[in-house]
Amino acid sequence: MPASRACGVADDALYEHGLAEPLAALILSLAGDYSAIVAASSAYSKNVLPRVAALLDVMQVSDIVKVLAPDTFERPIYAGNAIQTVQSTDPKLVVTVRTPSFAASGAGGPAPIEPVGAAPNPGLSTFKGEALANPIGPS
Repeated sequence: MPASRACGVADDALYEHGLAEPLAALILSLAGDYSAIVAASSAYSKNVLPRVAALLDVMQVSDIVKVLAPDTFERPIYAGNAIQTVQSTDPKLVVTVRTPSFAASGAGGPAPIEPVGAAPNPGLSTFKGEALANPIGPS
């Protein structure tokens, strides 16, 4: 993150249900000055970051376990039985990281948090509702 920037929080109803498309649009709207977009390897980030990569027209580098150079990474393949070295020539990196592979960083001071406005809704998905299923049946 550039030193002159603070952390942002997007507190808008558009993000209430965690739909991937609006979040990808928000990340894209904030990505301008950054050379890399990085997230922990989780089901949620693996749902959002491929959309961000597609919107940027770059490849995504998934599940890295080691950084060899600013554009070169190691990642497991074949169920972890082999390690692949991946180098990206894209102008912006989109990366997911297997966090247990890296040591914790040292303690640092808090970053200022500033509100971030919502990005325009791409309208590709909508939240229709939620319900709990009772597998046992009515009581």
